[in-house]
Amino acid sequence: MHLDPAVLTQLRTEAQAQLPEIADLRHALHRVPELGLDLPRTQALVLDALAPLGLEVTPGESMSSVTAVLRGDRPGRAVLLRGDMDALPVTEETAEPFASEHPGVMHACGHDLHTAGLVGAARLLASRREQIAGSVVFMFQPGEEGPGGAQPMIDAGVLDAAGERVVAAYGLHVLSSVLPSGLVMGRSGPMLAAADSVRVTVHGRGGHGSAPHLALDPVPVAAEIVLALQAMVTRQFDVFDPVVVTVGRISAGTVNNVIGDSALIEATVRTFSEDTHGRVPERLRRVCEGVASAHGLSVTVDYQRGYPVTVNREEENDRARELTVSLFGEDAWHDAPQPIAGAEDFSYVLQQVPGAYLGLGAVPAGTDPATAAYNHSPRARFDDEALAVGPAVLAALALDRLAQG
Repeated sequence: MHLDPAVLTQLRTEAQAQLPEIADLRHALHRVPELGLDLPRTQALVLDALAPLGLEVTPGESMSSVTAVLRGDRPGRAVLLRGDMDALPVTEETAEPFASEHPGVMHACGHDLHTAGLVGAARLLASRREQIAGSVVFMFQPGEEGPGGAQPMIDAGVLDAAGERVVAAYGLHVLSSVLPSGLVMGRSGPMLAAADSVRVTVHGRGGHGSAPHLALDPVPVAAEIVLALQAMVTRQFDVFDPVVVTVGRISAGTVNNVIGDSALIEATVRTFSEDTHGRVPERLRRVCEGVASAHGLSVTVDYQRGYPVTVNREEENDRARELTVSLFGEDAWHDAPQPIAGAEDFSYVLQQVPGAYLGLGAVPAGTDPATAAYNHSPRARFDDEALAVGPAVLAALALDRLAQG
């Protein structure tokens, strides 16, 4: 650790002091959730919150991103802090006083906390500009839930916004269950999975339900493919480098006595290493084609790559652990025993530069983390008190990495 313990004490105290204002911003964001890459009201709230800080602020041109650069008083390297801003197409059922005012749209994944928390980190850092040797890039990103805003921001130059490539990048994700509020979680290596999607169309020949031998029924073949894919993930891949294939949709036919011409299978595929991520498409295609061929049918396999594996650099995860413990005590850090099977497009940033992506518990007081509604639920609720932790950790990470030189 490169920071004076007194600096960490100040960060902790200031983060707690600014909590009411940061929570108010979070509530304002929560009321006006927006989807995808077009977030005009969200962007406006962020721009207003950043205006007093004296940053170099650049709104996105083709999407509602915001890139802001804080210049320290002395020259040095650059680091990046990221917060995603978009919501989900979910109808809120929380009865919060600041519940969504947009029907069918909700901040069910906590991105309102990410956005407000990144503003909080910017405030903490802007107030100690004279201590900073280098620059901090604040990446306010739309579209994490889809179609993906991180890669377009990288293509637009966010990693070089300070005039040189950032040397490290950090972000965090709040959890409405699992972790008690204020607990920070991380691990070295894979932190989150890669997430792909696959659409398999089984092509048969329709007919009368009473005479399947005169048709080529795609339904039992589709069912066999679903089961064969479950055998594939346990028999063709290492159990310690797993693959998860979850079929979320099967569709075929119109009525009970008609054999349709085709059946549709849609699935999500999760992997935890780039090696396995690279091998799955060919193996999956081979299984689908082989099962169909055995029954005289054919398939079309449309395999779509999604976000890659999110990988934490060991040195940066260690930095996060040490700083979190120094800020909030030994009980504030949790070593994740295995990766989370969710996916994140911050992975694209961590493919370019070393860094760490952390989890942050935000379960409301009096709620059991084991039974609380999970992220993406219409009943997901998040504790504002986490906004006294996240900004302090992010600011400390930036200061410590820049102090390293």
